[in-house]
Amino acid sequence: MASVTLEKLWKKYGDVEAVCEISLDIADGEFMSFLGPSGCGKSSTMRMIAGLEEITSGNIYFDGELVNKVRPRDRNVAMAFETYALYPTLNVYENLAFPLRAAKWSNADVDKRVREIAGILEITDLLDRMPAHLSGGQQQSVGLARALTRAPRVFLMDEPISHLDTRQRGRMRAYLKRLHIELGYTMIYVTHDQEEAMALADRVAVMDLGLIRQVGTPDEIFHNPVDTFVAGFVGEPPMNFLECEHSQEEGRHVLRHNGITIEMPPHSEALAQRGAIPQRMILGIRPFYIDIGLEKSARHTIPAEVFVVEPLGDMTVVSVDVIETRLQIVAEPDFRAQPMQTLWLAFDPARTLLFDAETGGALTNQA
Repeated sequence: MASVTLEKLWKKYGDVEAVCEISLDIADGEFMSFLGPSGCGKSSTMRMIAGLEEITSGNIYFDGELVNKVRPRDRNVAMAFETYALYPTLNVYENLAFPLRAAKWSNADVDKRVREIAGILEITDLLDRMPAHLSGGQQQSVGLARALTRAPRVFLMDEPISHLDTRQRGRMRAYLKRLHIELGYTMIYVTHDQEEAMALADRVAVMDLGLIRQVGTPDEIFHNPVDTFVAGFVGEPPMNFLECEHSQEEGRHVLRHNGITIEMPPHSEALAQRGAIPQRMILGIRPFYIDIGLEKSARHTIPAEVFVVEPLGDMTVVSVDVIETRLQIVAEPDFRAQPMQTLWLAFDPARTLLFDAETGGALTNQA
């Protein structure tokens, strides 16, 4: 295993800047996920770590050792991709053994390692099968096993389970999490799926347009996003946003959205009192933290009109219009309402976030 350090890393393809001077420290044995939309630079970053892409500028270190000029095969990294790339003419045993034989391991050591990894991934009963006789999930397990056989310093995974069905993805996520716990490898996982990143990683690096927007634990990323991009990208259903203005009513600091008064979040009150918040803000609140009332009350003061109701079994997603802004709310499984019905909403003040309307930056993080 090894720690990985990225220092002011750039990658350009002609005039296109795929990765823009990113710096990041990944601890020995850490599970780090690069999360972001297509084209954000996450795969290019991984390929530079592996040595498959030339670095435009900057440095990469393994355990403090500069590896910019080290050949990919000498970096001792293992990679797993979306495509399995299994050798169709070799059975599972020989697919797992291939990288070890190429490294001139003895037959006894090859057999010991193949059976050890096969046991961890619970594929021992597949060792005699050919790839064509495996299901998609089984082929994925074999592909991961082959990447793990060499005991790599760093294990790199690029969208390795994105094409599997929902049940298979859930099963493979559990395997990957358990593998990390049992083997303690330094793992870097590239994905556009925020559910995968949040479920697997010790920390998540959220990327956009070649930049790292935020690095943190899944809990930090979800509850304390640094800007509107991270807030909107992470979470399903996604965070709701309302454009608001700062106002004062009867000596209180409040927010106003198209004539509707919304309570100032308590964690922003001190900022407001010392004049440290802008006139125009974006209020962010996740669908889980909005409560629905059928009638107006002292608590439910925000009027909304039902657009559509989606029963999903374990929850109901209610889309409503607040003036000209559409919001999504997660309600109880048995909640029902009719289109165009008037509802009254209450935002949880402790879970309400404020962002600068000009920069998109979280105001609570700038306190």
